[in-house]
Amino acid sequence: MTTHANRLVEVVSDLVEDVRELEFGPPVTCVYNPLEYARGPHELYLRRYGAAPKEVLLLGMNPGPWGMAQTGVPFGEVGTVRDWLRLDGEIGRPDPEHPKRPVRGFDCPRSEVSGRRLWGWARERFGTPERFFSRFLVWNYCPLVFMEESGRNRTPDRLGAAEAAPLLAACDRALVRAVAHLAPSWVVGVGRFAEARARSALAGRGVEVGSILHPSPASPEANRGWSETVEAQLRELGVELPEAP
Repeated sequence: MTTHANRLVEVVSDLVEDVRELEFGPPVTCVYNPLEYARGPHELYLRRYGAAPKEVLLLGMNPGPWGMAQTGVPFGEVGTVRDWLRLDGEIGRPDPEHPKRPVRGFDCPRSEVSGRRLWGWARERFGTPERFFSRFLVWNYCPLVFMEESGRNRTPDRLGAAEAAPLLAACDRALVRAVAHLAPSWVVGVGRFAEARARSALAGRGVEVGSILHPSPASPEANRGWSETVEAQLRELGVELPEAP
C-alpha cells in the first residue's frame, strides 16, 4: 500500500460524496455508482496498482453496464479483472436496480467488449499487470452509469446542461487531484469526450493531453483492428511501448 494509492482512495471517497445527492430526470430512470456498491474491488485496484508516479493516465468516460458496473474496476470485464488483474471482493447492488441491467458482480455472464479489448491489449503488450501498471493507470472520468427506462445506456455527454454542470464540476475536481498525485506526463482520453474533459480540467497544468480510439464495438474503426490503431496513436503522442513479451 502506498501513500499515493491512499490519496487516490481519498479522491474517490470525496467524489462519491460530491455526486451522491445529484439528481437526474427523464429519460434517465436509474443511476448506478459502482464506487459505492463495488467499493471493495475498486479500492483494491487502487491500492494494488495505483502507486505513483505514472507516465500515462488512460482516461475513460464512465462505467459500462457489463464492465465497471459489475466489478468496480474501470473497463472491468469480469474475466480479465478476476484472472489477469487478480482482483475480487464483495459486490453489492444498486438501488434502484434496472431489471434489464442486473448487477451480478463476478457472476455476471456477460463480457464487456470494450474492457476485453483494452485489457487484452495491455496483457498482450505488457505481459503482466505489474509491468503495465508501472507506467499506466486506467481511471474513469465520471463514476456514474445512467440508464433509460428501456435499459439503454445514456452517456454523460448526452445529459442536459443543468444536470451535467454539477456532475462535471465534481469529476473535474477529482481528475485534477488524481493527476496531481500521479504526476503523469500524458493524460490520454479513451475517446473524444474524455479528451475534451481532460483538456478543460487540466488546462495550464503542464500535462500533455491526447486521445486514443475508444474500443466500443459500436465503432466500425475499432472493429477493424483496435489494438493496432491505438498503438499507432500512442506512438504519435510520444508514448514509447515495450516489445511484447
